[in-house]
Amino acid sequence: MVLQSKVWFKKMVRITLVKSLIGRRPNQVKTAHALGLKKIGQAVIKVENDAINGMIKTIGHLVVVEKE
Repeated sequence: MVLQSKVWFKKMVRITLVKSLIGRRPNQVKTAHALGLKKIGQAVIKVENDAINGMIKTIGHLVVVEKE
């Protein structure tokens, strides 16, 4: 029996921080840092899944999200 590996193309999202984290609630700052966002204009590319979508929902007013 031969197992064939299937290549699944995962949906990716580009998340860019566009507003400052100064004065934001601690959970929003921690969420941005967990995504790898620390400076305004910094962007990261992540695989779109439920965890990432929840993080985006938490800081949606601070970021711009582009589907790739």
